[in-house]
Amino acid sequence: MNGLRNWFTVPNLFTFVRLALAPLVVYLILNQRQLQAAALFAVAAATDLIDGYLARRFHVASPTGAYLDPIADKFLLSGVFLALALARSAPLWFVVLIFARDLLILACSGAALLLTRLRAFPPSAWGKASTFFQILAAVAYLARNAFGSSLLATLCATLVWPAAALTVWSGIDYGWRGWRLVRVH
Repeated sequence: MNGLRNWFTVPNLFTFVRLALAPLVVYLILNQRQLQAAALFAVAAATDLIDGYLARRFHVASPTGAYLDPIADKFLLSGVFLALALARSAPLWFVVLIFARDLLILACSGAALLLTRLRAFPPSAWGKASTFFQILAAVAYLARNAFGSSLLATLCATLVWPAAALTVWSGIDYGWRGWRLVRVH
């Protein structure tokens, strides 16, 4: 029964909603339904804020939530950026950069799981900053596609650079932190 409580918490429900919304947002982007995609992305992004707040506020953080939350975030953001690149709305180099960083982190985590007893991979401040700027960039691209504003186009062109820089830096930081953790273990 205790194992079920780890799965069925209100914060985890919001995480599952985010996982379910991700393919719908991608579908809407690819089918040129930009306003609906932007609105649904906003709802999905809000679930990330809500699940974290609820888990901390009511002390119902669970190992399941700690595991699923970053997966839901990556599923949503990676899907959105891939769809934006396929729709020729976001620069392909930026999307490749995001995927390369995530694959590097995944490969390093997998190696750590195989070679050590290390099982906890906490997010870093740089990783959180990278995710934040990726979300801002995604919102800007979705809003630009929905409303067609030149101001939003300028915002997209501006936000892509700090998002890219933080993506690279957080990848380096995760690699460095991972190397140090593996050496200790």
